[in-house]
Amino acid sequence: MTEPERLSLAEWLVLCLVREEPTYGLVLVGLLARDGRLGQVWSVPKAVVYRALQRLETLGLIRTAGEQRTSLGPVRSLCQATPAGEAAACAWLSTPVEHPRDVRSELMVKLALLDRSGIDSRDLLQAQLARLLPVAAALDDRLRASTGFEHTLVLWRHEAMTATVRFLEALTEPSEVRAR
Repeated sequence: MTEPERLSLAEWLVLCLVREEPTYGLVLVGLLARDGRLGQVWSVPKAVVYRALQRLETLGLIRTAGEQRTSLGPVRSLCQATPAGEAAACAWLSTPVEHPRDVRSELMVKLALLDRSGIDSRDLLQAQLARLLPVAAALDDRLRASTGFEHTLVLWRHEAMTATVRFLEALTEPSEVRAR
């Protein structure tokens, strides 16, 4: 494995699902389809799931753990996370997103995966808040200093950030996290 931080969101999602338990590509395709359990959060087309599996295997993050022959189609390969894949997935799941725009995609995927695994998400949520609060403060300062269209743009970002912070704060309340 060379640079796991360079994985796409789809690749991280596939890796984390394989980490949960050994599985087949077809199962992942179903979970990540638009109407699948995780596809409702972030859908991944079938071809992208299979490309992700190939790349993750090339990087040494997953391996083929067995095969199943069926009369309905090609041989199915059972995929399993390697120790390096397990470690990379765990580290990624506990790391807050870098940019506020990634809350809707990457953070929501992480929260869904943590929930599937029965892992409390409060540490991640608190780390995410800690990362975004300085950005929110900087937007407050920029909002007061901007004029014209720049003010309009900064106001948009400020309002989006305010909603994001409010959302994260609501999720960090003990009753909110447990109810989900």
